[in-house]
Amino acid sequence: MINWKQKLSSRKFWALVAGLATSIMVLYGAGEDSIVKVCGVIGAVGSVVAYMFAEAHVDASRVEEEK
Repeated sequence: MINWKQKLSSRKFWALVAGLATSIMVLYGAGEDSIVKVCGVIGAVGSVVAYMFAEAHVDASRVEEEK
């Protein structure tokens, strides 16, 4: 079974998504500006998701230590 929490916090996964989006946009003739903007948004979303999972892990570890 796929561990989605681990996948969504992986930089490699987000690089794959950006690469796939770039390839599809080139295939359909999107302009360079559009491609850069979409890849920027994908990178930003990936960073936010990874940060959220990292903080959740830190918070959970802190709760476990306090018990």
